[in-house]
Amino acid sequence: MALIEGFRVRNYRALRDVTLGKLSTQQNSEPLTPFTVVIGKNGAGKSTLFDAFGFVSDCLTHDVEAACDMKQRGGFDRMRSLGTDEPIQFEIYYREAKGERPITYELAINVDSSGRPYVQSEVLKQRRKNQKHGRPFPFLRLDHGRGTVWAGEEAVEGATGEEDRAQEDVDLTDLRRLGIATLGTLKEHPRIRRFRDFLKGWYLSYFNPDMARVIPSAGAQRHLNSHGDNIGNVVQYMEREHRARFDAILKRIAEKIPGVHSIRHIESPDKRVLLQFNDGAFADPFYAGQMSDGTLKMFAYLLLMEDPEPPPFICIEEPENGLYHGLLDSLARELRGHATGQVHTPQIFVTTHQPYFVDALSPKEVWILGKGKDGFSTIRRASDLALVQNLVDEGLPLGSLWYSNYLETN
Repeated sequence: MALIEGFRVRNYRALRDVTLGKLSTQQNSEPLTPFTVVIGKNGAGKSTLFDAFGFVSDCLTHDVEAACDMKQRGGFDRMRSLGTDEPIQFEIYYREAKGERPITYELAINVDSSGRPYVQSEVLKQRRKNQKHGRPFPFLRLDHGRGTVWAGEEAVEGATGEEDRAQEDVDLTDLRRLGIATLGTLKEHPRIRRFRDFLKGWYLSYFNPDMARVIPSAGAQRHLNSHGDNIGNVVQYMEREHRARFDAILKRIAEKIPGVHSIRHIESPDKRVLLQFNDGAFADPFYAGQMSDGTLKMFAYLLLMEDPEPPPFICIEEPENGLYHGLLDSLARELRGHATGQVHTPQIFVTTHQPYFVDALSPKEVWILGKGKDGFSTIRRASDLALVQNLVDEGLPLGSLWYSNYLETN
């Protein structure tokens, strides 16, 4: 499964210039781990970093103007870092699979003379086969919708004959839509299509227990949606198609939440699906509307992890909200276990402010957001703090060190 090794954001609110992991221009940096957690004080920029991933995804799903105008963002002018007139920029450095050559995607978004956001530039580049040094070759380069794209699986700089004919000029008419959204639909551009599909598959969790209590129309659904209001439909699907996986979830739920003996769906007379919980202490079952926020959230995360076709990249903001502190270490281990499995595992990115969650992690998995004197966010890896790494090596939990202010960056 694809793995993001580096992510850079520039001019996005408090994220004036923030890089996580490794980029193509950084030879000595270490890539992001499959399970990555960002911590920091209130106002350090954790929610903004989470939203940066969401914004890139929304640009593909909708267009850049619609993504800017979404309620949580309020338009381009409120998104661009204070004091700059440069474009908002993103860089994603990832591999399609372990051992594959890394690919870099660069995106710049600006506003035109009428104040409307548009795609200023896009680049997709990759080193050629057997190329160990030098700049990666751009197989897509667009500036204001115009540029060059290479068809097929491979492009060779300076090639002649068949490779030359693979080069095409591009002139897009809609500058609000990403070039990868348009070109990725064409079969002659498989590399662009694969990146588009990877980005399209990102899952950002906006799970809301109240929405999970909504009673939806009956009908099995394969995947949990971002708000969790189709959780009953996913249970219906898992019970029918993947009973062993579903039973494994129930077993782990019972181990973590005392009293929950079984969970199943039932259909109401008006063909809606009800999520039913059975507790050994009571003769009558409970329904989702009567269950605690923490129980529903824990169940939703486990259900997400057991998806037979999981998203390649999962973002979760503050999963600890509503959960008993004794469950946080267990949840962190569950998420980490799925992210670091052997095959078909999602990469998981989490923001948190709960030390109990961080206790389960290693310093390489944790990034610390802070605020510089200029008011913009700074970031560093916990493993870069020599004292912290040494204390963890001696057996002290990372979350406890955070609680004791060993991880403070300013």
